[in-house]
Amino acid sequence: MVQIRPITDADIPDVIALWHESGISRPWNNPEHDIAFARRGPHSTILVAERAGRLLATTMVGEDGHRGWLYYVAVDPDLQGQGFGRQLIQAAEAWLAARGVWKVQLLVRSGNKAAESFYDRLGYHDTNARCLQKVLRVIA
Repeated sequence: MVQIRPITDADIPDVIALWHESGISRPWNNPEHDIAFARRGPHSTILVAERAGRLLATTMVGEDGHRGWLYYVAVDPDLQGQGFGRQLIQAAEAWLAARGVWKVQLLVRSGNKAAESFYDRLGYHDTNARCLQKVLRVIA
C-alpha cells in the first residue's frame, strides 16, 4: 500500500537522490535550499509517496495566494508507469483544494514529451503562456 505524506527530515537524502536519479534536478538549483524553503511555512510542502519504507515519488506543492504550483514531480525511474505519479499529483491537488485553491499550474521543460503526455492524461493543458524569470539572488 502506498502512503503519501509530507516530507520529514529523515527523507531529505533519499528525496535529493531521487531528484538526481529521475533527471529533474539542475545544477543551478540547490536541492537542500529548495527543500528548506518549501518547508518554512504553511503555503507549501513536499509530499512523498512511499511503500514499505521505500521512497517512490515526490512533488513540491505550494500556493501563491492566487493559484497552486507543482514542482519537483519525480518518480523512481524503475517504477514509472505504475500509477505512483498519478497518485501523488492527486494528493497534491487535494492539498491545494483543501486550502481553497481552484487552479494548479506547473512547468514542463521544452521538448519533454513524456512529461507533457503524462500531464495531458491527467487533464493539464498548455496555457500558451511563456514563463519569464529574473534571478534576484544566487543561492549557493
